[in-house]
Order: sequence, then structure tokens, then C-alpha cells
Amino acid sequence: MSPSIVRVALPVPLPQVFDYTAENISIGDLGRCVRVPFGRGEKTGLIVALPEVADLPVERLKPVIAIQRDAPALPVDWLGMVEFAARYYQHPLGEVVAMALPPRLRKADAVAGAEADPLLDLTDSGREALLASKRESRALALLRELAARGPRRRSLLKAGEGAAPAMADALKRGWIAPGVAADPAAMAGAPTLTGEQEAALEILSGGFGSFQPFLLAGVTGSGKTEVYLRLVQQTIARGGQALILVPEIALTPQLEGRVAGRFPAARVVSLHSALAEGARSQGFVQAMEGRADIVLGTRLSVFTPLPRLGLIVVDEEHDASYKQHEGVRYNARDLAIWRARQRGVPIVLGSATPSLESWHAADTGRYRRVELASRAVAATLPKVRPVDIRREKLQNGVSEHLLRAIAARLERGEQSLVFLNRRGYAPVLSCPSCGWVSRCPHCTANMVLHLADKRLRCHHCSHEAGIPLACPDCGDQDIQPFGRGTQRLEETLGQRFPDARVLRVDRDAARTRSQWDALLDQIGRGDADILVGTQMMAKGHDFPRLTFVGVLNADSSLFAADFRAPERLFQQLMQVGGRAGRGELPGEVMIQTQYPDHPLYKCLEAHDFARYAALQLAERKQARFPPYAANALLFATAPEVAIAIDWLKEARAIAAPLAQAFGVQVFDPVPMRMVRLARRERAQLLVEAAARPALQAFLTEWSRHLWGLRPPRELRWHLDVDPAEV
Repeated sequence: MSPSIVRVALPVPLPQVFDYTAENISIGDLGRCVRVPFGRGEKTGLIVALPEVADLPVERLKPVIAIQRDAPALPVDWLGMVEFAARYYQHPLGEVVAMALPPRLRKADAVAGAEADPLLDLTDSGREALLASKRESRALALLRELAARGPRRRSLLKAGEGAAPAMADALKRGWIAPGVAADPAAMAGAPTLTGEQEAALEILSGGFGSFQPFLLAGVTGSGKTEVYLRLVQQTIARGGQALILVPEIALTPQLEGRVAGRFPAARVVSLHSALAEGARSQGFVQAMEGRADIVLGTRLSVFTPLPRLGLIVVDEEHDASYKQHEGVRYNARDLAIWRARQRGVPIVLGSATPSLESWHAADTGRYRRVELASRAVAATLPKVRPVDIRREKLQNGVSEHLLRAIAARLERGEQSLVFLNRRGYAPVLSCPSCGWVSRCPHCTANMVLHLADKRLRCHHCSHEAGIPLACPDCGDQDIQPFGRGTQRLEETLGQRFPDARVLRVDRDAARTRSQWDALLDQIGRGDADILVGTQMMAKGHDFPRLTFVGVLNADSSLFAADFRAPERLFQQLMQVGGRAGRGELPGEVMIQTQYPDHPLYKCLEAHDFARYAALQLAERKQARFPPYAANALLFATAPEVAIAIDWLKEARAIAAPLAQAFGVQVFDPVPMRMVRLARRERAQLLVEAAARPALQAFLTEWSRHLWGLRPPRELRWHLDVDPAEV
């Protein structure tokens, strides 16, 4: 009997798959990882087809070295999704597969999906111990918790100081034991829904059993997460699995704790790139085997195979973090929508400030819009007030209006947040004598002064240098910081309010997960009076005593070259302003600006997202920007920008006849706004079409020609479909 042919996708930068031979292959091996010879070495890949005929003569094919059969094969619908992603984003299938798979599966190593977080409950011995014991202990407190709340996952019982040894003691004594059965849909501690939440839930629940995209547009604090959780409960009760996407890793542990606490008997798997290889691979396999009830994670978790998928939720659907900017440049939100259509399940896109693409889809009837216009806990939305600083003398960038507002909160024992999306002490160090500035030697950018670390640091390539004692060009010792960052703002506020506890919250203050958790705990306990924060503080946090938000330097995005910059500014200001007054205390937001009459600030003042969306969509329609057009960018990088431009001109020459045939417009190549990044210079070429099908047809044909070009050895290129920035 002759060996069978297997077609394998390998993680190589080539737009093709490779044929091999294998013995004892069956249809059940489709979707399994394999180790195969490649060149002079070996590579691991995925079986994506079992063709009857190979592309090459069978005698020239090499045999497969090993097949991973310790884990289930990846399902056919998963293969369909990665094939779609490779086709749509014009990327080699093998590299898409390698990105989507967790490391150990990717290496074709053995991965067990064994239960790592069993459900624990009281035994008869435990109940007797509760009745008989009179001396207090941590183990007995744990038993009382189980008696009151019912069975709980081991990870929940281990949470808290001293809980792990208490649980080990209770297990050793036989007071608690794993293996109990409980309803995974049972909820614990669920609050009463508001009338708006009830109405929204009723509409969203009507989507079960078929593909239906919903846009849940709810103001900050309106209780969107509570609506998600009720939908998840209904999904589990129907025998399904729920997939919840969040934009950032920092938000995953908070949501994980809330979800696990609400569904103590459900299997909750968290997936994101910060997990250890073993944990991520194990969670992936548990989901693939259908034993996880809820999967939550960042953009990469959209590729998790879920045999019982019944619901997809994309929280903060507008967030730019759903778009990957290196490697396979996919958008997880858009892939989630495609996946919901593929599986015939509802998808809920939630945001207080939806993307204009999603808002337009709701306007045109492609999505169904459901709105939550009121906060669930707070009586009112925070008052938003633009502060005109054109004629005001600022103190290191802070107006007297804002300082007085902070002082008023300090007197009342409330917290304030001053938002400045620029970390470091100052954006640049400069010499007043000769004009020298602290430019990065590897990028077209300035090095930021970080006074706390006594370093100059590039926020683009991470190059660092010491702070010079004198100007490197003229020797003047009077070099000065120009502008301000969060460190300088922290210093300014500390000097103005010496008795206040000022806490800086940015990437420099929270470089690790434990540092971030410690900062959040400190704020939650009320051990900080004034917070100085970047976009890390803009979303997902709920501090009841935070009643005032002051925003600095917002105007810088009003007139940016990127057409999406005003949209992102509005979203960011709405999100950070939503941190104020989320409890019973009223909130206020002050935005320092030199353009107080700008429509963006007027819409913010009125909390009128719909009006601002209408204004922006009208501008985009006139300019033929998305969502009224579809576009893609061809990027090229080289040691010199001229090399990149010349190659792009060659690519444009190939595109010209194709563009005419497909009705696509191809623009001239231009250097990027930040030309130099990490010692390489960059250029781009924009392609635009009136409709996405025309663009995709063009890109498929053009991409085939691009792979046939022979670029200079030092040049790198890639296509970015639906780019986040143009």
C-alpha cells in the first residue's frame, strides 16, 4: 500500500503549502500538528488537506517525521477561519497558523488538557468539623464559605492571603474534595438589573440560535458587563460556550476574577500572550475539547477552537488594540464577526464610544443597535467642562481652574485624576543656546527625559542613554527639559499640594503585573488622593471615590494627519471622563483646551456621541474615507528610504493595469510620517477601492505578483489590509 499524501502549512514567509507522505493516515488526522523535514533541518506545521494527488511526483516527496496525536485534531471550522484570515489579510497560511496556535501545540509537543482547576465542595467530614469545632481557623473559615456559597473552583478558594495553606490543610484532613457536580450556569451575587438593562437583555437574548451582530452602545458605568454576564449565563444554560474578548492584558485579570466569582461552578479559561507556554496551551486544549464553558482573553483568543460556541462578546469594540501591528496584521473584532457568521451565533460588540465603522453598520441596518443611556449605579453622568486656556498663565501646563477643582476634592476627601497621555518627565531635552534636542539616533523621534531613572529613552525603539551634563554640540551646561510628561506633572502637583498623596500610574510605574495590581489596590483602598495617569487609567476601572478628572494636552490630536485621530481623541476623552462619579458621588471632568468651541468638545459637553459620529461620518463620506471606502497599505522598509521608494514604484507599476481592471485607485509611494524607526527607513503606498470585494480581488492578484518580485536583500515588505492608521 502506497503512503498517503498530506498537505502541510509551515511557518515560512512563502505563500504556499507543502506536500509530504505519511503512513496510516486517516481523515481524523486533518488538523493535526506534524514535524517534517524542511531544507537541512526540521519544522513543525499543520495538516490542512489530504489530497489524492500531490503537486510534485510522489517519489520526490519526503515523509513526515512525527504526528501529534496526544491532543484532538483542530476542527474543520477552525481550519476554515485561519484560511480565511490568510486569504483576507494576504498572509502566508503557515504563518497565520503558527500565530494562532499556542507554543507547545505549535512545536508538536504533547499537551494535556487535564483539569487544572477542579471544583471543590464540603465532604461529610467537613460538615461534621463545622459542627464540632469551636476554635477558629482559616480552614474552618474556608469550610463556612463553601457551606454558604456552594461548590467553588480551587483557584477561587486559593485567592487571598493565607488561603492556599488553609485549602491544603482542609484537603489533607478530607474536609473538602474535588469531583463534585454542579450547574455551571449557576450565578452567585448577581445584582438586580435596571429597567434599561432588562430591556437590552431581552433584545439581545432574541439573537440566540442564529448569526446576529448587535452593537451594545452604553455610556460608561451603564452596566454593559452585567448584561454580558447574563447572556453568558443563558449561553451556558443552553449547553454552549461563550467567548469574551477584551482589548488589553491589563483588563483580563479583573474580568477573569469577576466572571469566575459570578460562575463558581463554570470552567473559565483565560488566554493571552502574557501566560506561560504551558498554561496557554493547556487552556487552548481544554477549550478545544469542549470542557471550558467560558473563554476570555485578548485578540489572540479569537482563534480558540470552541466546539459548543454559542456567543461571542467583544468588549470595548472600538479599541485599537484589537488590530495587530506586526506579523499577521489582523483585526480580532472583524475576525470575531466573521466567526460568528461562520458558526451561526450572535455576537455583541460593546462600547461607550463605538467605532465609526460599527456605528455606520448599525445606521445601515447591518448591525442591530441596543442602547444604554443611563448609568446603573450613579444618578447622573459627570459634568464635562472645556476650560479655555488661551489667556491663562499655566503652572507647568496646569490651569488654576483645574488646581482649584483638585483642592476642593481634597477638602472633601475625594480622589482626582489628572490625565496626560505622555509618560516621562518631559518630551525632550533641549539646549537654548544652539538648539540641540535629544533626538534618537535610530528613529525620527525625540528621546524622552525620564528624570526618575536619570535616563533619556526612545518610546519607539527603546534606545536609552544617560542624561548629558552639558550640551553635546556646544557645551552649554544650561540644557533644559521642554514640555511635560507624567513625572513632571507628578512633581508639580506634589509641590502645589504637599500634604496630598500623589500617585503616578503609567507604564514606568507599573512594568509588571504585580506592580499594576498593587497600584490598583492602593487606589481602591483610598491610599491616594491625586492620580496622575496615562491611557492605562482610561478604561475598565471603577473607583467610587474618584469624582474629578482633569485632562491636559488634548488639543494635540485635533489636527493630526491621521484621519482617525479625532475619533480616537473623542473615544479616549469619553472613556477617561467616565472614571469620574461612578459611585454615589457626582463627577466632573475638565478639559484644558485652546479651542473650547470645537465641535468635538461641544459634543463631549453634551455627552452626545451620536451627534459627533454623524459629523465625523459626514466628513469621511465627503473625503471617501472608511467606512465609505476600503483600503490597504503596502509597506517597505530598508536601510535607506530611497531603496524602499524605488521598490514601491516597481510594485505600483505592476498594480497599474490591475487597478484599472478591478476599479481600484493606487496612490504614489511616499515616506512615512516617522520615516526612521529602529535604524530602518520606511515608505508606504496606499490602495483604495469603493467596495471591499473589489479591493480583495485586486489584492489577491497583486499579491501574487509581489511575491514574484525579487526585492533587494536588505528590503522587507508587507501588506496591511484595513490599516488602523493611514
